[in-house]
Amino acid sequence: MTPLLYAFFGAMLVLTLVILRQRRAAFPAQRPADYAGKGPQFDLRHHLSGPIQCDGVIFGPTGRVTSRFVAQMQGSWTGNIGTLSEVFHYDSGSVQNRAWTLALGNAGDITATAPDVVGTGTGRAEGPTVMLRYRIRLTPEAGGHVLDVVDWMYLLENGTIMNRSQFRKFGIKVAELVATMRKVPDFGPAE
Repeated sequence: MTPLLYAFFGAMLVLTLVILRQRRAAFPAQRPADYAGKGPQFDLRHHLSGPIQCDGVIFGPTGRVTSRFVAQMQGSWTGNIGTLSEVFHYDSGSVQNRAWTLALGNAGDITATAPDVVGTGTGRAEGPTVMLRYRIRLTPEAGGHVLDVVDWMYLLENGTIMNRSQFRKFGIKVAELVATMRKVPDFGPAE
C-alpha cells in the first residue's frame, strides 16, 4: 500500500472512532431511560411553575465563556399545557424575551414550541431529568443560523435545576450553555 492509502485509512479510522464516541459516550448519547428511578421525580408542572431565577454562562466553540446571563422566568400550567415566560439579561446589556409552550403526554413525552424554535421540539421527562431536542434560529444579530440543540435539565434534591445545553451546526458543537434554575418566593404584585 502507498503512504497516501495508509493516510486515508488512518483518517477514516479516526473519523469512525470520533463518530462512535459521539454517539455512544458523549453528552448527546444520554437517554432519558438512563435516569429512570435514580433520584427525585422531575414534574414540570411543579418544578417549572411560578417565579424562577436562572443564572448561566454560554461557552463558545473554543470552550471559553462568551456570555453570561441572569433570567427571570415565570411558569404557569393548565392541566398538561404550560407556558414558561423568560426574560434574559445578558452581560452585554441586551435583553431577550422568550416564551415556551410545553405539552406533556401521559407517558412523560414532551412537545415544546417557542417563536425561535423551528418546528416542534420533542423530549421526555424520566426520573430526575428532562431532555429536549429542537432546532433554534438565532437572531439576525447572531447570524440567523439554525442550530440543533440537545437540552438536559437535572433536578437536584434541594429543588435546584441544573441545565446543560449543547448547540451544533452540521454535527459540530458550536456553543454550550450551563445554568442553574431555582424557584423564588412569589410576593405577588407590588402595592
